[in-house]
Amino acid sequence: MSNVIYFKQTSITSLLHHWIAQETTPETVNWLDRKREEISSCGISRDFFTAFSAVSRHIGKNQLNLAPKDLKAASALKNGWVPSHWSVDQAARTLFLLALPQDNAERYLHTLEQVFATADVGELVALYQALPLLPYPERLQKFAAEGVRSNMTAVFNAIALRNPYPAHYLDTLAWNQMVLKALFVGSPLHFIHGLDFRANRELARMLIDYVHERQSANRSVPAGIWRLVGKFADAGILVDLQRAIADPDPIQQAAAALACADCPLPQAQILLASYPNLQKFIDTKSLTWKSLSPQL
Repeated sequence: MSNVIYFKQTSITSLLHHWIAQETTPETVNWLDRKREEISSCGISRDFFTAFSAVSRHIGKNQLNLAPKDLKAASALKNGWVPSHWSVDQAARTLFLLALPQDNAERYLHTLEQVFATADVGELVALYQALPLLPYPERLQKFAAEGVRSNMTAVFNAIALRNPYPAHYLDTLAWNQMVLKALFVGSPLHFIHGLDFRANRELARMLIDYVHERQSANRSVPAGIWRLVGKFADAGILVDLQRAIADPDPIQQAAAALACADCPLPQAQILLASYPNLQKFIDTKSLTWKSLSPQL
């Protein structure tokens, strides 16, 4: 399929359907299409909940085999949507959610509440991954907040990582709590969409407190933290950055240097200048948060 033809598939549902068809049999696709039609025409009924639960048995759990052009198409349709880790059953469940009649907001949201209330872990992961694609996104905040509070790491990661919904709809308090929890459970910060534009002074203060707790316990500090504190650094935080940039770990050094480059304080630029090699890498764009992310 040429790129020209591919990008004419301009709907989320057509993309999902195309990806599933690549990984399943024609018989499976026929079952999927038949159930989508029933859900679309009959609306909210026992058939929807039965089909939603039966997806794995009929579709399987293979990973979607997405090429760069697939991810580009996804991002073009929904900014920040990165389904590189999605499986066929997750894609199929999303299609079922999108097939529900959407003309009545209260009815649609009530159905979502029922699905969330009865879902197993695998179904919850699919639900949270689908949030940015569903209608009435401004009214889905309570679902996202529940996912952030989950004590199941797979469920938490489904809403927190590679998911654009939190960055666009969570309030500052919920956002900050999500980032902090990601650190506690060991989830990589660089997979959180909108990390830079949602950075804030209160979060920086919370993260520095976390840094001090780790240091007091003689535990390592995740280098990704410095990405979120540099632009809000004060004299106290500069002391922490000075310690980090002098760390023998090159990842800590690089992250602290980037944080200094982000900081508007003259003292931060003086500190960075005392490490000319790091400053050179930053000035030439060979060291950026993006280039450093796979190592964080």
